[in-house]
Amino acid sequence: MNKVITFLLEAKVELSRVNWPTRKQITMYTLLVIAISLAVAFFLGSLDFLFSSLVTRFLIK
Repeated sequence: MNKVITFLLEAKVELSRVNWPTRKQITMYTLLVIAISLAVAFFLGSLDFLFSSLVTRFLIK
């Protein structure tokens, strides 16, 4: 049981040393992730549309 208590105390000390991001940083990183996800989704959707149009045009006449 001593090892568990020691571990929890050391974990608490380590968490107090962490440099946590500010609310502004969290907001900016979240918006960045959403923007990149939308850009990748648009790009992959465009490729899917292009390739499906090509397959339809050349294979299904």
